[in-house]
Amino acid sequence: MAQKSILVQKTDELAHFVYRLTKQFPKEELFGLTSQLRRAVISIPLNIIEGFARRGEREYRRFLEIAYGSLKEVKYLLHFVFIEKYISNKDYQKTIILAEEVGKILWTLIQKIKNKQ
Repeated sequence: MAQKSILVQKTDELAHFVYRLTKQFPKEELFGLTSQLRRAVISIPLNIIEGFARRGEREYRRFLEIAYGSLKEVKYLLHFVFIEKYISNKDYQKTIILAEEVGKILWTLIQKIKNKQ
């Protein structure tokens, strides 16, 4: 099996952690915040992978930017569910730190591709 890039590893870790967190959300949020947060977090690695598969740098950058937008959505939703007390401070901090790591890697990669073009 090919070794995953650090970006895909981190986004995969973030997605799995968020999925585990959302299992404890109130049942009435299943089609609301649970669904929205899960869709947003899984779209991060999916867009990175799809963009890479396109093989063109312009397309890859576009998909990375979409992934970055999804990351921002995830961060807001995490803040929202923390304020609503659906997740603990410990889980919130852990998730935000991981999201920040992903954001730094994504932003650096986007800028690197942008500067090459």
